[in-house]
Amino acid sequence: MKKILFAVIAASAALSSISIAHAEGAYAGAGAVASRYSFNEPGTDQSGNKVSGKLFAGYEFDKTWGVEAGYTDFGSKSFTFNGSNGASQVATDSHAFYVAAKATAPINEQFSVFGKLGVASTHDNISGDVQSNFQGDSKTGLYASIGGQYAINKNVALTAELEHYGQSADFGRKADALAFGARYSFN
Repeated sequence: MKKILFAVIAASAALSSISIAHAEGAYAGAGAVASRYSFNEPGTDQSGNKVSGKLFAGYEFDKTWGVEAGYTDFGSKSFTFNGSNGASQVATDSHAFYVAAKATAPINEQFSVFGKLGVASTHDNISGDVQSNFQGDSKTGLYASIGGQYAINKNVALTAELEHYGQSADFGRKADALAFGARYSFN
């Protein structure tokens, strides 16, 4: 009987500490997003990486299920092409909005893993000398993410995730991004 009582008390203490680190309620955060750009022109392949910002907010219904919405500014990136007609400059400016359902699995009282699945609307603007060959576009597609979260305390957590924003732009930003952020829970 003492073993069962001890097990119940230990399990209750463990579950209460997990629910403190993974509490329900509203949260908001900001982060840095690293994405890849590629400008393929006949005879040349210009590519590079760009770090920009992200804002997000969500609500956790319990320690497992929630919903999140966010805005990601992929920033702008430009390249110069040396073609038969001389040098040409092209630049893109990209951003996205997303809404997703979120599932979280606590590993221990401070660390959890999560996945998000939803929809993203991406907007890619193109300007420069070769604009007639490549047009900017807006696309709506699948948003998916997988990541981890480390709770510093009851309200503050650090996150890292790999995100997929629908389709890659025809010219410029690629669909995948790596994000690091911090969030604050209002509970």
